[in-house]
Amino acid sequence: MSLPVQIMVLRGRNLRGCKAGSFLSLVRAEFNHAVLGDSQKLQVAADGAVDFNLACSFECSDLLNTLDDVAHKPVILSVLEVLAKEKKKEEKTLVLGQAAVDLLPLLRGRCSFSVSVPLFPTPALPTNEDTTMLDVSVSVPEPLLPDDQVSQSNLLKVTLETAYSVPDVWVAASGSPCSYVAALQVPVTAEREQILMFSDGTLRMGGQREPLPRPKKWPAGPEFCLSSAQNIPESWIQEEAVDEEDGDLSTQEDKEFRLDVETNKKRVSWDTERRCLLDAGGVSCLKRRILKSRLWPVEVMRSLQSDLPKGGKGRKEKGDEEPQISFHGVAYVDLTPLLYPGATRIHGAYRLHPFYESDLQLKTNRNHSILHEAFQAPATQFKGPRTSSSIGSFKAPLSKAVKETKEPSKQSKPADSLTEEALVVNEEGQMFADSRTYIVLEIALEKPLVPKKAPEEVNKRVAELIHPRPALPPRLCGAERAVQDFHSQISSIAEHVLQQYQQQFGAPPPGPAPALDISSQEQRRAQLLGELNYSGKYFSFKEQLKYSVVRVVREKMLRSEAFREPEQLRAFLSQLYIFLVDEMHVALNKPLSVDAEVLQHPPPQLSCVQIRQFAREAEMNQDYALAKHYYLEQLAQDRSNAAHWFDFGSFCMLTSDLQKADECFRQAVSVQQTHLPSLLMCGILAEMNGHTEEAEAFLEGATCVEPSSGLSWTLFGLFHQGQGNSVQAEMAFLEASKLHAGGPQKKTPELQTEILQEARKGDNRGSGGPDERAETPPSTTIYMAAAEFLLEHHALQMAQRALSQELLCPQGGLSASYHLALARLHMLRGEYADAESGLQEALRKTVEDPDVWATHGHLHYLTGAAREAQKCYERTLLLARRACDTHLVYLRLGTIYLQGAEFQKARLTYLRACRASPSCLTWLGLGVACYRMGDLAEAEDALTEANLLNNNHPLVWAYLALVCLRTGRKLEAEQCYKYTVKLNLHNQELLQEIKGLQAQAGFGDPSFQTFPAPYGP
Repeated sequence: MSLPVQIMVLRGRNLRGCKAGSFLSLVRAEFNHAVLGDSQKLQVAADGAVDFNLACSFECSDLLNTLDDVAHKPVILSVLEVLAKEKKKEEKTLVLGQAAVDLLPLLRGRCSFSVSVPLFPTPALPTNEDTTMLDVSVSVPEPLLPDDQVSQSNLLKVTLETAYSVPDVWVAASGSPCSYVAALQVPVTAEREQILMFSDGTLRMGGQREPLPRPKKWPAGPEFCLSSAQNIPESWIQEEAVDEEDGDLSTQEDKEFRLDVETNKKRVSWDTERRCLLDAGGVSCLKRRILKSRLWPVEVMRSLQSDLPKGGKGRKEKGDEEPQISFHGVAYVDLTPLLYPGATRIHGAYRLHPFYESDLQLKTNRNHSILHEAFQAPATQFKGPRTSSSIGSFKAPLSKAVKETKEPSKQSKPADSLTEEALVVNEEGQMFADSRTYIVLEIALEKPLVPKKAPEEVNKRVAELIHPRPALPPRLCGAERAVQDFHSQISSIAEHVLQQYQQQFGAPPPGPAPALDISSQEQRRAQLLGELNYSGKYFSFKEQLKYSVVRVVREKMLRSEAFREPEQLRAFLSQLYIFLVDEMHVALNKPLSVDAEVLQHPPPQLSCVQIRQFAREAEMNQDYALAKHYYLEQLAQDRSNAAHWFDFGSFCMLTSDLQKADECFRQAVSVQQTHLPSLLMCGILAEMNGHTEEAEAFLEGATCVEPSSGLSWTLFGLFHQGQGNSVQAEMAFLEASKLHAGGPQKKTPELQTEILQEARKGDNRGSGGPDERAETPPSTTIYMAAAEFLLEHHALQMAQRALSQELLCPQGGLSASYHLALARLHMLRGEYADAESGLQEALRKTVEDPDVWATHGHLHYLTGAAREAQKCYERTLLLARRACDTHLVYLRLGTIYLQGAEFQKARLTYLRACRASPSCLTWLGLGVACYRMGDLAEAEDALTEANLLNNNHPLVWAYLALVCLRTGRKLEAEQCYKYTVKLNLHNQELLQEIKGLQAQAGFGDPSFQTFPAPYGP
């Protein structure tokens, strides 16, 4: 089916002839080597305006003037001046200028469009201050492409810019000029491929860089008689940083080399953009070909223009020989980045290698040269007066390029012929390698081959999985909050005044107290005020109340500026005094009011930070029941904190309760849908449970929530690698590497710290207090950062995958950090023998890493080798840098000292632990060491602190019972022993010790004693 494309040249504006004044002119329209029509000869007015009203058309079909021609060839409009006719001579014309009309809107579903295109004047003409324009309209009776084909097709743009550092033997020929040709082949349909030819390269000497930005050009053709008319409107070659390119030369060393050669060396410049329309089959074929062979050959050659084929109808004329391909080179362009989600463009510098069919077949699964195939085509493909410019494209059947890979037995050459070919050296092509020649090109697509989900779509998918919970009721704010704060301060001051009164005059006796007379009350009031003033408490109370009064003035009285009149100030102070006195009485009457609401609960004794630390401590000591108790207590304090749900979910991962862990992580996301660690763990658990779509939604949502998180991109890549999607995995790893290396998109200084800090939220996580907390050194690779996060939260399957990638990473390998992480993985799985071998390898790499020594000590401790564990722990504490889990090192080393009766060392160790991160176990260990040393007072103080932090620990009550028995306090000894028995102490030796002391003291066991029955009746 063919459709007529109507071209209407309406008018010209600001036209100028070779001489001033009016002149006779016409406009000519050309497309695809054919003249569409000429307008009438019209007189142009002095202001340069003329209505041409040229109507012409061409047929667009599958055979002639195809959609691909519409994509990459413009309609060329030439404005001619008709010169005065001389006698007995033909009428002459002069080209005043040319313009190009881009027909690309027709391929986007439009039936018509109008455009004003600039007319590029002939350089010999006088300059015109006003831009000369032609008004053109283009229309078709129906769309060239239906809507469904528009959405499924794609437009490929290949821009060949410049080949730099070309061989020195290339010089401008004085006789036959040389043609510099480049070619590549792309599929346009499922059955046909297109050879894109760039044959209008220009050799230029060095001395200065190519200007930037500079316009891109249409493919050269015989219709263009002005080089300036070849410039594509609003299409420029822009400057781009070398380290952001996709090519072979993007390192710092390459940057210096490129700066030199792009300034001083010879180059061949094309600056040509070739468009190619791909239908749905072509798009699918392109994706399959890239997946099958990521490298795409771009061949380059030099040839004399006289060697190129000339006219003819499918047969060679006399002297029309096949052109000789000299300086045959090839660049291997990696097109895999075009398969990254959302990617539409690659741009870079690619090295030129000498062309060998064996290398071509090995790298690209092709065994045939594109240039050989193009020059062996019928001579009609090259018909035209400008031979070097007419080679625009060649349509090759798929059988030539693709069937070769499908039928290697038929198309591949025998082994002996390949051997003979390997012996033939491409000497001219070798000059490319010797000169380090490279070619700069750009390949762009109008639409990505792999669409990327919009962030709104990803967030919507996550929201569908987990519905957000309703927000908490709003808190008091503004004036109400200011008055409430004033009440709180009044109540606090009143409590302190009451305590001072009781301290000064004694507590009232039980029962009704006799009333004091007026003089006694005034005397006590004066004494109380005097004591408050003398001690400085009165001034402290005023300072305590000042801030709340200022808030009342600002929020309730709405005053924030100074008074200009004294009367206004006095009136305001009077009003304020009355209000504050009334509110003071309200605050003082609240505790005595019968109608008062429920009394406020006292604040919890333990903060969430302490509870999290104690839970982590119990988890490391494998006391999972106590750890669960602490995590639930943390949730009871604040269920709207996503970090609390995340901590409990991580604990459930340790205990292999995956269902409960999934519920916790999803609850964390429902509370805070931007909580990055929970999103990551939801995706990891979904993959473990076989829900790949949910896993992809969560992990992709994490990359959208925090695009600068390298850890999110790394885990996203590990997920795709587990699914066998190597292209998506490579894209994610590349993005993570850019962020890790400090790329332009990075916003945070460390790769892993951003996630761990959010996951821990002010938590020491058992690694020491604020004074001695160890700082984790930055990971060397993205895979080690991911492995540390996964091991921290017990996602062992993906952690093993990350460690496997670490081995393949050029910056990674068998490093000490790798062996340490692998040992941690084996320890979490209970594979202690494998963990031992990994730690030995790590110690061979380094002996200054405290984490390696600490982990080695943990391994010995878990296997019962206390003496070896002690040596490792002591070595850990001697190193300058703190280990990540110093708290656990203190606890286990102190336990080893207690078991070995080294009580002084145990005391010092537990003292350091109490100073760094106090907990029930650290105070308990200190109390036990002091008790065994005979320091009962210090032991009691330490045990009391331990009891305040955890009053349900049986060992604490047991040792308190021992201390009370040794100090002769019967009531306290019986109370402590009662709780020891109630909490079910399992240490039988300690129970026997308590009973022995009770027998010696004659008290301490209030339990009912069974006495033997008396003899006799």
